[in-house]
Parts: sequence; structure tokens; C-alpha cells
Amino acid sequence: MKKQTVWLLTMLSLLIVLSVYYMTSPDNGEMAFIQEDEWAEITSETAGEGVETTGDGTVISQISTDELFSAIRLDMKNQRDQLQEQLSEIVTSSEFTTTEKNEALEKIETIKSNQSKESIIENTILASASYDDVLVRAEDDVVHVTVKADELSKTETNQIIQMVSDEFGQKQVQVQFQPASE
Repeated sequence: MKKQTVWLLTMLSLLIVLSVYYMTSPDNGEMAFIQEDEWAEITSETAGEGVETTGDGTVISQISTDELFSAIRLDMKNQRDQLQEQLSEIVTSSEFTTTEKNEALEKIETIKSNQSKESIIENTILASASYDDVLVRAEDDVVHVTVKADELSKTETNQIIQMVSDEFGQKQVQVQFQPASE
């Protein structure tokens, strides 16, 4: 029971940190991938438990990549849900023109389409190789793919880029790998 409580508190603090990071990021709301050194810094500031330091003060995070991917997915879902809600309000409001309502409807469809394509790509990549997890994030002109693996060969990277291009069309694809932390 105590482990569940610690896990829950860690996840809640992670969600708060990601929300604050998103709100204060200079990227105008674009989701950013948190690098391992930033992740260790964030978790040491908020969680306290689950973090240990070496003799020279270097912080080592005990948070797994699974939890990081889950937190990013949750944050993306929350952002998109909030945006869809705002766009739905535009559609149902009498204060906006037909053109603005149509633009809002198109944006809603784009969000839903991107979510569907992200899910398809994640499942396709997972089925094609023995990766532990895959995170796909589609933005305006770029699709970010992060694979939980110790390394990626050029052939694997090219296969992933081809799969993404087949689904999303002519968008820039950025492929990264994130080693699993044990």
C-alpha cells in the first residue's frame, strides 16, 4: 500500500511539473521532450523520494521511461482535450462567423486524425521490431518518434521514417531513442 501511495504522489508531482513546464515554456505551447538530465533535475525538485544522488551531487533519477512516456501521453491528451473543448465552444457559439466555425471544425478533425495516426504508427512500429515502447507526437510540420531502446541502427531509423511518411505524408520526421532506465 505504501508503494502505491509513493507511486501516486510521484505521478501527481510529475503531472504538476509537466503542466508548469508546458505553461512556462518559451515554445508557444509546443510539447518538448524532456531530456534525461532535465528529467533528473525536475524529479529531484518535486518528488524527493525515488531520487538518489552520487557523492559529487549528481542526481540519478529512479523514474522509469515507462512512466515518462505515460506522463507525456497524458499531458498531450489533456492539452488536446482542452483545445478540442475550446474549439467546440467556438462551433456552438453564436458569436463566431460560419468561416470561423468551419475552421474550428477542421482543427478538431485534424486533432482526431493526428491522434489516430499516432496510435497506428506506434502500434506498427511496435509490431515491426521488439521495442519496449514507442511514443509518437505529431505537431504542425514535424512528427517526433521516440523509441525506448538502447540504440537504433540507420536501417531501423529509415524504416521508422518510412512508416511515418506512409501514414502522415510529407512531414519532417525526427527519430530519437531513449534507453530504458532500470
